[in-house]
Amino acid sequence: MKSAVVIMNLGTPTEPTKKAVRAFLKEFLSDRRVVEVPRVIWMVILYLIILTFRVPSVTKAYQNIWAGDESPLRKITRGQASKLQQLFNQHYANAETVPEAHYAMTYSGPSLADKVQELEQGGFEHILVLPLYPQFSATTTGSIYDQISQINQRRRNIPQIHVIKQYFDHPLYIAALASTIRQQWQATGKPDKLLMSFHSIPQSYSDAGDPYHQQCLATANLLAEALELQKEEWSISFQSRLGFSKWLSPYTSETLKAWGKEKIKHVDVVCPAFAADCLETLEEIEDENREYFMECGGEVFNLIPCLNENDQHIAMMAALADKYLPK
Repeated sequence: MKSAVVIMNLGTPTEPTKKAVRAFLKEFLSDRRVVEVPRVIWMVILYLIILTFRVPSVTKAYQNIWAGDESPLRKITRGQASKLQQLFNQHYANAETVPEAHYAMTYSGPSLADKVQELEQGGFEHILVLPLYPQFSATTTGSIYDQISQINQRRRNIPQIHVIKQYFDHPLYIAALASTIRQQWQATGKPDKLLMSFHSIPQSYSDAGDPYHQQCLATANLLAEALELQKEEWSISFQSRLGFSKWLSPYTSETLKAWGKEKIKHVDVVCPAFAADCLETLEEIEDENREYFMECGGEVFNLIPCLNENDQHIAMMAALADKYLPK
């Protein structure tokens, strides 16, 4: 049986231009999983405010982090799939067939629908989808389930697709994070505070039953335990909120401002919800939030890189996949 593993991330504009950024934001923010505001109200906000006034600033932010001819997120995700394939080639060297590793994006392509069609045409009978979101949320992994449902609705012969829902507490994930942080500390010293910054979601989503918040807390506590940190040595926060409604808190920006004013001199920030460095880490944390901390009195600020193409990260993906791939 031919099997394939498709790793998935959110997506990115195809180029750092206003036109491409506008198209990406339009697709992303039109997803009912992402924004649950009544459609008539939200369409007015989206078209008259966000796609009109926010596109220039978002475009500039993408231009600041763009890596050659593509975004860091796309480059890293493609590299992750390539390294995962190398690991499959080693692990399944004596098997009749070797699983193939591919990647797709929820928005802006390559799409999961196109990838599934390509795999079906190639004779693949089993497709395993691995969303690179350690903590489950309806706003992220939920959209992938929706896409699979849409794929099935258009076919008479439904493909065999399995989705790995979450891995927020997987020992290999926690170990990889802890190892990356220790490497940072060996190079720059242990900070006064370690901040674990997760992407936020509206508080109302959590109140309605989205498990994301509780899974973030679980990840943070497991990571602190692995690093043998005392309670006063670390904290959790949430970033990337949009609009004026209440989102999961405490907010990363407000936490860093407060720490600077409290004369905390050395802070390291790690972003465990992100499997690859992207706009939210390279621009929002590395630039914007660094500035908040330093302006309020901080002296040393280090963004610890995401797991990206780290060997332990790829090994974790392989271990997750191996559990579900047909033997």
